[in-house]
Amino acid sequence: MAASTHTVTNQAPPLVGYDVFAADRALVEAVERHVDSALLDEVRGELSGLGRSASSVQLQEWARLANESPPKLHTHDRYGHRVDEVEFHPAWHRLLGKGVSAGLTAAWTRPAGHVRRAAAFLLWTQVEAGNGCPLSMTHAAVPALRTDPGLADEWEPRLTSMIYDRELRPARLKAGALFGMAMTEKQGGSDVRANTTSARPLAEDGTYELTGHKWFCSAPMSDGFLVLAQTSPGGGGSPTCFLVPRVLEDGTRNVFRIQRLKDKLGNRSNASGEVEFDGTWARRVGEEGRGVRTIIEMVAATRLDCVLGSAGLMRQAVAQAVHHCAHREAFGGRLIDKPLMRNVLADLALESEAATTLALRLAAAYDDGGEQERAFLRIAVPVAKYWVTKRCAPLAVEASECLGGNGYVEEWGLARIVRESPLNSIWEGAGNIQALDVLRALQREPQALNAYLSEVGRARGADHRLDGAIKNLLTELADLDGVEARGRRLAERLALVLQGALLVRYAPPEVADAFCASRLGGDWGAAFGTLPHTLNLAAVVDRARPVG
Repeated sequence: MAASTHTVTNQAPPLVGYDVFAADRALVEAVERHVDSALLDEVRGELSGLGRSASSVQLQEWARLANESPPKLHTHDRYGHRVDEVEFHPAWHRLLGKGVSAGLTAAWTRPAGHVRRAAAFLLWTQVEAGNGCPLSMTHAAVPALRTDPGLADEWEPRLTSMIYDRELRPARLKAGALFGMAMTEKQGGSDVRANTTSARPLAEDGTYELTGHKWFCSAPMSDGFLVLAQTSPGGGGSPTCFLVPRVLEDGTRNVFRIQRLKDKLGNRSNASGEVEFDGTWARRVGEEGRGVRTIIEMVAATRLDCVLGSAGLMRQAVAQAVHHCAHREAFGGRLIDKPLMRNVLADLALESEAATTLALRLAAAYDDGGEQERAFLRIAVPVAKYWVTKRCAPLAVEASECLGGNGYVEEWGLARIVRESPLNSIWEGAGNIQALDVLRALQREPQALNAYLSEVGRARGADHRLDGAIKNLLTELADLDGVEARGRRLAERLALVLQGALLVRYAPPEVADAFCASRLGGDWGAAFGTLPHTLNLAAVVDRARPVG
C-alpha cells in the first residue's frame, strides 16, 4: 500500500454542470435586447438547454477526444482505388450532430434566426471550436446559393436542416447536408483573382469541368463545396463561383482528390485540406466572371462567425480564469480578492463583454435586414473581424496565466483555447485584408459610414470620453491622405468607438465606465491588468463570474 504523502487541497473544482448561457450576463442581456418579446421565452429556453449541455462532463470529454484524435486522410482503399475520405473520431460526429440539431446551420429560415444562432454559436465554441468550421461554412453558403433560385430551392432545405447525415451519398437522398469551401490557391492566397483553376463549359447549360488545385479546402468531407475558378482562356480575369458536389447524382464520386490534411497549430479536431480537381463536375453559381460578387455575402457571414467564435473563446477563457481565482487561495486570501489580480480579471472581462455585445449587435442587424442595417454591416463586420479576433490571443494567454502553471497544461483546457485563439484572425481574411476592406467601404460606400456614425451617435452625450473619441475619429476620417498606411489604426479606432457606444447604452455603469476610461480615455497600459485602480473593478469581475 502506497504511503500517503499529502492531501489535495486548494484546487478549484471543475467548471462543469452549469448553464453556460444563463451564467453569461452580457450574452443574456444581448439576447433579451434583440429578440422580440413574443419569441423570448422560446429562445431563452433553447439557449439554456444548449448551455447546460455545453458544460456537461460528457460533452467536455467528447471535445477532449476529438482534439486528441485528429482526423486521418485515406486517399486509397486496400485495393488501390482512390477514395479520398477523411476519418474522424466518433466524438467529432457526436459534437457535429449536436451542433446541427441545435440550429447552427438554420439561421436563414427561423424567426430571430441570426441572433439565436449567434448566441448558440458563441456557446458552442466554448465546448469545442473545431466543429464550428463546417457549421459556419454551411450557414454561410446559403446567401451565395440564393443568387441562383434553382440551386437555392434544391440545396437550401438540406443546408438548413437540423438533421446531421454523415454518409457520402447523393444529396437528394439525404435529410441534411453540409458545405465546405475551397477558394484560395498557393500562388494567390486572399488575392483570389490570381487563381489559376480553370472551368471548361460542358454541353448542359450551367455545368463545367474544373481543372486545378486549392491550397486550403475547409471541411473536405462535406457534401458540397463552393469553389472559385477562371472561365476565361488563360485565366487572369475575374473568377466565377461554382458548386462542386462530392457525390454525383448517379452515386459515383466526383473527382475531388484530397492531397493531404494541414498539420495546424490548433483547430486539431477539424480537417483542412489541399485538394486537386481533374475533370471535376461543377455547376455555376451566379454569373460568369462575377464570383467575388456572388460570394460577398457568404464572406461577410463567415467573418461574423469569426467574431462570434473569438467572443466565445474569450468568454470561456475569462470564465475559467475567474472561476479559478474565486476558489484558489494564496498569500492569505482568495486570488479574486487581491487588488492586482482583480484588475487583471476585470480587464479581461471588459474585453470579453465588449466582444459579445458587438457580435450580437451585428447578428441583430442581419435579422433586421433593412437598408440602413445592411449599410451598417458593410463597415461594422470587417471592423469587428479585424479587432475582436485580434484581441482573442492576448486575452487567452493572459487568462491562462491566471491559472499559473496549470494554465499551460493540456488537461486544464486553456492550452487548447490558446492554440485556437489566433485562428479567427487569420481565416476569412487576415488583419490587413480586413483593414483594406474597411477603407474600401469608407471610400466607395458613403452610406456605410453614415450608418456607422448614426449607430455610435445614439450614445453621444452619455460619456465625455466617448464623445472625445468620436470627435477624434471624425478628424481622422476627414483626412484620408496616406490612408492605407493608417488602415489598421483606423479600423481599431472604429471598433473601439463602436464597442464603447454599445456599452454606454447597454452595459452596467461600472462596465461602461471602465471601458471608456481605459480604451477611449487613454488611462490604460499595454498589458491587461492596468485599469485605473479607482474604478469599481469588483463589480466588473463579479458580473463575469460563471457560477457562485
